[in-house]
Order: sequence, then C-alpha cells, then structure tokens
Amino acid sequence: MKEENDTMRVRDEEEFQKKKAALMEKCFACYAEKGLASVGIRALAEACGCSSAVLYTYFADLDDLIVQSTAHCMTKVEDDFMAKAPTELRDVERFIREVPYWTAREHGKKYRLMYQVYTHPKYIEHGKKFFEGVNERYTAYARLLEPKIGIPYSVITPLIFIFVRACVHYAMFEDEYYLHSQLEVLKQGVALFAKKYQKQMEERK
Repeated sequence: MKEENDTMRVRDEEEFQKKKAALMEKCFACYAEKGLASVGIRALAEACGCSSAVLYTYFADLDDLIVQSTAHCMTKVEDDFMAKAPTELRDVERFIREVPYWTAREHGKKYRLMYQVYTHPKYIEHGKKFFEGVNERYTAYARLLEPKIGIPYSVITPLIFIFVRACVHYAMFEDEYYLHSQLEVLKQGVALFAKKYQKQMEERK
C-alpha cells in the first residue's frame, strides 16, 4: 500500500511539474511577444488557456512566475543552442557560421526579454544566480566538446562565452559589423588552437 501511495505521489509530482513547465513556456512567450510591462495576470491566463487562479496554484505571485519562467525558458534556449554544437573539428566553421542567424531567428525575442528581466532592480539578484549557473553549464559543455575537437576545455570555455555573446548581441540588435568582427577572431583562434594541440598530440606519439 505504501509503495502504491509513493508511486502515485511521484506521478502527481511529475504531472504537476510537466504542467508547470508548459505554463512557464506559454507565459514567457507571451511576455516576449508583448513586453514585460504590457502583460498582466489576465493576459497570461488567457495565453495559457486557464484562469488566473490556476496560475496562482503554481506560482506564489507574478514576480515568482516571471523569475521562474525566465530561468526555465532560457535554460531551454541554452540546451537548444548546445544541441547544435560541433561533433568534430571540421564542423566548427559551420557552427560558427550558421548559429548566430538561427539564434536571432528562433530566440531573439527571448534574449531581449531575459535582459529586460535580469537588469530590472527587482530581479537582478536572480539574474546573478542564473548567470552563475551559466558559467557552470558552459564549462560542462566545453568538457563534452574537448574530445570531439581536440582542444582542452579550459581553452574552449572562454571561446564559448565569446561566441555566445556575439550571438546574443546579434539576436538583440542585428549588428552585422560586431558579429562578423567577433566571428573572424573566433575562427582564427580555433584554427590556431587546433593546430597547436594537434601538434602537441603528434609530438607525444
């Protein structure tokens, strides 16, 4: 009996979190489309196809909804971004060339909203916490890339930050000059590092 109750509790919690994730994504999309200051709880409920009371079942208040939705949805954006990461060294140029435009097309509005949220005095501490997590996640991504492209993760990590910054800046402002200047430096850097570490590996053989 106890095992059945435990199983049901787990299932109920999973269903709760699944529903909450769906609500966060719909609310975040609504904010991204209409702007943070233009959307109230009624508009969010309408976008979610539920009542305001339902939203308050999942979130303590509007601030809680904004903070949780931003963190959840931007972590998903990161995952989408890194899912396109190169699987081998010769794929890096394709990644650098294509991903900034994909980021702008698919996630530009989300990045604008994220910065609107995390630079607001009410939410800036949440922003600091989120970006601490970004540092950890990008380092983890770099560790995964190390064996694929033959460059140490400690070298890849700052390159990821430069690339992401260039992508986000372009997604927000469509600044071609800034983008191409950053990408050119990245391409040259990757080529130099790849050559350096490939040579070191050959010397060890």
